[in-house]
Amino acid sequence: MKTERYARSIADLERAKKTLAGGVSSSVRGGDKPFPLYFDRGEGSHLWDVDGNEYIDYVLGRGPLLLGHSHAEVIDATCAQLRRGQIYAAQHELEFELSERVTRIVPGADLVRFGISGSEAVHAALRLARAATGRQTVIKFEGQYHGWLDNILYSLSPDPLKAGDESEPATLPESAGQFSGADSHVVVLPWNDAAVLERYLSLHSGEIAAVITEPVMCNTAVIPPREGYLEAMRELCTRHDVVLIFDEVITGFRLSLAGAQGRFGVEPDLTIFGKAIANGMPISCLAGKERYMGLIAAGKVGHGGTYNSIPPAVAGAVATLDALERDGAAVYARIEHIGTMLMDGIRRIAERLSVPIVVQGYGSIFYVGFPYDASALADGQAVYDYRSSLAMNQELYTQFVSAMVDRGVRLIPRGNWFLSSAHSEADVEATLRAVEDVLGSVIAPLLKGAVTV
Repeated sequence: MKTERYARSIADLERAKKTLAGGVSSSVRGGDKPFPLYFDRGEGSHLWDVDGNEYIDYVLGRGPLLLGHSHAEVIDATCAQLRRGQIYAAQHELEFELSERVTRIVPGADLVRFGISGSEAVHAALRLARAATGRQTVIKFEGQYHGWLDNILYSLSPDPLKAGDESEPATLPESAGQFSGADSHVVVLPWNDAAVLERYLSLHSGEIAAVITEPVMCNTAVIPPREGYLEAMRELCTRHDVVLIFDEVITGFRLSLAGAQGRFGVEPDLTIFGKAIANGMPISCLAGKERYMGLIAAGKVGHGGTYNSIPPAVAGAVATLDALERDGAAVYARIEHIGTMLMDGIRRIAERLSVPIVVQGYGSIFYVGFPYDASALADGQAVYDYRSSLAMNQELYTQFVSAMVDRGVRLIPRGNWFLSSAHSEADVEATLRAVEDVLGSVIAPLLKGAVTV
């Protein structure tokens, strides 16, 4: 690692640690590789750090920058509203302009409410499901993330020695200070196994208020649903009168204009969207069927927030959806094309260099990982749930990420790659040159035992 490239970032981090807990404002950022960098500006698909280093960015604010950094239409709309007012703590016409767009675009949206963060939208959805059903228990899935609040932060990355049986996982808190899973009325099941879900609902249907899921398991290895899995989940929830919640904070407006539900043709009862609706501006959205959202409209279920529908963010969201819808949502074909070109290129380079690799997902978001055992690649989809993701060598991928940063490509340490409409074929070509260099000069020698990870 070339530490001299990052002298100012290193100094900034040490200064920040004196007054900022851990030197970062989100614990996730503390795990950035090679260490948390400080950035100065972003434009399109590129970022510049405080040392002047330029990066092709596949982090994209952890996903929401579908149109890339500093998109002119979004910035112009946001700034124009800022000059008119920051916050009214009251109604304004932009919020129903946005809600009209969402209900037109999203199949499962009859009514919506806006907030600030995905975590609070999840909280509202769980409250709504419990109120609608009169039940307490929520089913979530091992390896999935639905925000950092106490009542749902369970078994995101559980210790396999404590996680219990694969078909009946333990419900483990991710942080000190949380209640037990039993006290929070949360049950964890394995994802992508319809038989396990059917068995549990048959035994406990009178207790279950909701099933909450990422429709694509983006927080663990961008795992696609098995054929028929989401359809089976929908049918089971309908049969047992359980509220089906899609957490589309990552997949929303990314897998298609209508998100994962539009791509797969499966409608949930409630959907959570995050900052992607506004190309990264602070906003979230709870959308759903009138049967459920009507409880909020009638005042039977409380939902509040001083910053809800904050005008600058709503203005940015209107501009974002207008850009995404333009020309029949043609932007999605472009993103898929660029992302697929990148995925295929990584696979070809790895094959040529005899480096076992997993590349799975979609053009707009995919996962890259190195398996401990190359024979796992012979069985089709190498990673299909949380337990199978443990077969990926995270230490080796950390080496890959650090080496890529040195070569001007910024990646998320856990393996996700995000694409935007701003990424170009030239970006792909430059990235693939870096990939070839790193796989050949860093990863291949590590695999051959020349260096110990």
